Amino acid sequence: MTQKSQNITRVEHRIEDTERHTKAGHRGGVIWLTGLSGSGKSTLAFTLEKHLFDQGYQVYVLDGDNIRHGLSGNLGFSEEDRRENIRRVGEVAGLFARAGVIAIAAFISPYHEERQLARGICQDNFVEVYLSASLEVCEGRDPKGLYKMARRGQIPDFTGIDAPYEKPEHADVVLDTGSRTVEDCTQELSNLINDRFRLPSVS
Repeated sequence: MTQKSQNITRVEHRIEDTERHTKAGHRGGVIWLTGLSGSGKSTLAFTLEKHLFDQGYQVYVLDGDNIRHGLSGNLGFSEEDRRENIRRVGEVAGLFARAGVIAIAAFISPYHEERQLARGICQDNFVEVYLSASLEVCEGRDPKGLYKMARRGQIPDFTGIDAPYEKPEHADVVLDTGSRTVEDCTQELSNLINDRFRLPSVS
């Protein structure tokens, strides 16, 4: 077992969070998109990122596949590894938020416990968004062919097939991406972000 170093001291920044927020024109935050594979998380995340960027926000997408190429490249898809993946992402998203950036995290994050872990790390800056498209809708889309592979037994522990997805019971926002357009969902989240994170203009 790897031993944690005990010789660590937290160092305080010399810039207050409020100074960062004032310079950006908005508070930092985390928009956490959760849902089955194929529910539209990445599509919505990158559409929302561009929409917010065009409005002057400092914004960045943390996408599940992209994170698996780098930060979590050493993790598999066991329950333990999934939890560690989300812990890492929660910590990174929290750093973005404290730096005054809107971090949009797009992750299946199938377990209630791990989503609560991410919320605990990010605290009041966290918005959980459940993309509630059904398994039938997501499997019908199957943009990467993953469901077909999972049904053939080529992908073990695939969420929704032979691994569980625990639906959020108290999500801040629920979007039925099986019936609503990307543009409609983007506008709803944009309105929420403007209300919750945009600072009043100072004339």
